Amino acid sequence: MSNDLMLDTQIRDWVLVPLSVVMVLIGVLRHFVTKLLRSSQNPDIKAVKEGQVVLRARYLRAAANLIPAKSFRARKVYYNNEENGLLFVPKGQGNNMQAQMFTDPNMAMDMMKKNLSMIIPQTLTFAWVNFFFSGFVAAKIPFPLTQRFRAMLQNGIDLSSVDVSYVSSRSWYFLNLFGLRGLFSLILGEENATDDAQKLMQTQMAMQMGGFGADPAKTLGAEKDGLDLVQHEWALNKVEKRAEAVLKQLLDTPNFNI
Repeated sequence: MSNDLMLDTQIRDWVLVPLSVVMVLIGVLRHFVTKLLRSSQNPDIKAVKEGQVVLRARYLRAAANLIPAKSFRARKVYYNNEENGLLFVPKGQGNNMQAQMFTDPNMAMDMMKKNLSMIIPQTLTFAWVNFFFSGFVAAKIPFPLTQRFRAMLQNGIDLSSVDVSYVSSRSWYFLNLFGLRGLFSLILGEENATDDAQKLMQTQMAMQMGGFGADPAKTLGAEKDGLDLVQHEWALNKVEKRAEAVLKQLLDTPNFNI
């Protein structure tokens, strides 16, 4: 059993290739089904404004040293003023995703539709793979691996003597499930519904931490604190003299033509 296994070509034709093709077709179908189930509602104007304010404040922090100190201080007051600054959020006015879930039923319905469009196809596909292809050695990876990869690559094969580089059909399903993201990005574009698995895991982690999403008030407050910590250092100090020195050096260079 320690030697190389001779894989039947019919396993490639009836297990490996069909499983990969089915996973791609299910991903494309899930993308279009999710688009059909998605409710056509207007975006939250307040959330869009807050996102644009945070983006502009980040640009200001990144380019702070490229504007005069007076202009930077004026912009900093415009964003961080304790009375009417764009980044200042009074206490008790935070609007998190958990509160929106209870006040806006459309948001809860959209999340449920998105989760169902992901969970149902994956459950049926895994049941299909587990029923018809359980125990198959589907492929062999062309490079050596350590024993730590055995549990991931040989799910469904209870033989410790098989080399780690051999992949079971069940593990091939999981590899396609999480490894076809680049292919879906080429076929369907960057923003597609096939990334719902990762988004769902992030949502579940947020729910366990006490909320269904990030609190915009915390985002604005963090950006306000970051802008307060910026120490302005004028990067264009005496830029005229430096430009004059460079021009003189170029003019003094032989065979220099304007």
